[in-house]
Amino acid sequence: MHEEKIWLKLYPKPIAKNVYYRAETLQQLLKNAAKEYPKHKAIHFMGGEMTFKKLYKKAQKLAAFLQQKGLKKGDRVAVMLPNSPQTVISFYAILLAGGIVVPTNPLYKERELHFILQDSGAKMIIALDLLYKNVQSAKVGTPLETVIFTGIKDFLPFPKNLLYPIVQKKQQGKLPAIKENQYTHFLQNILKTQVAEIIEHPVDFEEDIAIIQYTGGTTGFPKGVMLTHQNLIANTSMCRQWLYQMKKGEEKILGLMPLFHVYGMMTVMVLSVMEIYKMILLPKFDPETTLKTIHKQKPTVFPGAPTIYIGLLNHPAIAKYNLSSIKGAISGSAPLPVEIIERFQEKTGGKLVEGYGLTETSPVTHVNFLWDHKIVKGSIGVPWPGTDAAVFSEETGEKLPPGEIGELGIKGPQVMKGYWNNPKETANVLKDGWLLTGDLCYMDEKGYFYIVDRKKDTIIAGGFNIYPREVEEVLYEHPEIEEAAVVGIKDDYRGETVKAVIVLKKGSTVTEKELNQFMRQKIASFKVPRVYEFRTELPKTAIGKVLRRELKEEGNTDKK
Repeated sequence: MHEEKIWLKLYPKPIAKNVYYRAETLQQLLKNAAKEYPKHKAIHFMGGEMTFKKLYKKAQKLAAFLQQKGLKKGDRVAVMLPNSPQTVISFYAILLAGGIVVPTNPLYKERELHFILQDSGAKMIIALDLLYKNVQSAKVGTPLETVIFTGIKDFLPFPKNLLYPIVQKKQQGKLPAIKENQYTHFLQNILKTQVAEIIEHPVDFEEDIAIIQYTGGTTGFPKGVMLTHQNLIANTSMCRQWLYQMKKGEEKILGLMPLFHVYGMMTVMVLSVMEIYKMILLPKFDPETTLKTIHKQKPTVFPGAPTIYIGLLNHPAIAKYNLSSIKGAISGSAPLPVEIIERFQEKTGGKLVEGYGLTETSPVTHVNFLWDHKIVKGSIGVPWPGTDAAVFSEETGEKLPPGEIGELGIKGPQVMKGYWNNPKETANVLKDGWLLTGDLCYMDEKGYFYIVDRKKDTIIAGGFNIYPREVEEVLYEHPEIEEAAVVGIKDDYRGETVKAVIVLKKGSTVTEKELNQFMRQKIASFKVPRVYEFRTELPKTAIGKVLRRELKEEGNTDKK
């Protein structure tokens, strides 16, 4: 079974070579936590705290209400909230009621929300009160019947709950006037009711869908990724095995990655309930607030994205704060520059490693070792326990030997069931039990994997293949660069040419000419950017992934 998995020889003794988990649903995890650790703190949010017992009771109340409003097994419920106690309550309540969670980005505009509501067939939504107008406009022509609103202030401790509306009004304007009726409800009022009995539906652990997570994918409209209870439980169990120095019931995890994305969902919301960690939730990334929170609350686990670590390390007041509580940090969503790893570890004394995953894999498949191994520069690490990975030839579809570049394929219990109502797209990526990722990579002789780039992001200039990640890594070596993204833009002579979009560190005066000289000393001339653009920030998704497509489109528009 393990003959081809050469990376297993690298595993430290505490990590099992396979993944071990019980066939328990996600909602059962919360039941277990409330029963076995009722007084243990589950959530810290802006000064207020909640135990596992209280979290479970609130989830029960909401679950009972959803069933009273007609929720049947398999019905979809959208959640459109920032990181907050309400998000955690809603997630587990929907599952307790027998529903399927449809996480939705609070930043989505009316058109984007309308598509998800229509495509998923969601009958209900739990949303932030500030999004009232968006929800009202987007629901037209969708199956949406019930709307539940909640506000950030609802779970703030005194006196913040009184002061927040004043601050919010100054920053975002007056709250919309929402009236409660048979279609529109307030979460606060639902949670004031007595715990009612919930109809418990039998769950097929391997087949029943827990969430439908929408992803942009490579082309066209977003696709709904169907993740089962097994997918998420298996991936969280792999994570638990990887974090073998962390102790059950003793850790605190910084919940900064959006819980509406499967990476934040798994590493914060599910892992914390499985392992009885305290979630320290922050509704958005603000470097100063994050540094203060780490200093005061002392989280030990810090899942994040490169842009978050870069933002913290470049904050002018970082020296004022003690970040030494952090034992382990796993970075996902985008390539992690080596310079950032070294600076972060120097500042915190903890370990920061790069990982890899996709929404379609719940999401993690590869991570570098946190302990007992040196960092392997530029690598996404090795597959997690119970995960198989291979590099496939784009021409023949055969598995390639170490050192050769091809498309990364993944097999394991975390691989999605398929795309919601989209058998054609499902068939395009799921082949013979393998998920084809669309990422080009190679594996070295030891079993470490290296992402070269997305198939669609490869720049072909004058017949040469250029991988943006390689060029970006070199740009990050320049001491004046804070962030960089590389894309291919149309070129009449070369077909495509390399463009670098740069964010300089504050006060920097480096010029295009100086950057060009720097790059020519480091990489082959055909890879050196021919076009440089300086900006104050890069366009990103909510989880910190740079929107390359947007930069590419802008670059090509500029050429016309």
